[in-house]
Amino acid sequence: MENELTPGKLNDIAMWVSKPIYESLPYFYLLAGAISLGLSMYLTYWYLPTICFVVGLICLVGGLVVLLKRRDSRVANRRVGQRQDY
Repeated sequence: MENELTPGKLNDIAMWVSKPIYESLPYFYLLAGAISLGLSMYLTYWYLPTICFVVGLICLVGGLVVLLKRRDSRVANRRVGQRQDY
């Protein structure tokens, strides 16, 4: 099949989101998580504080994971081109 994901062809996949949006997604996740955590302190109706707290925590953790994974990947890709002396 043409569109199957194989380990060797991962870099050949076209990006569906423009680069500025793709680069700002982790910051959006962090902002959404902070807003959701802030809302959880002020909402008192039904289970909304708990829902906002869980969503905020998931967004914060997800944003940090994406941000750190991208940073580590960029550092590793930068090192590939450098020569190592043994």
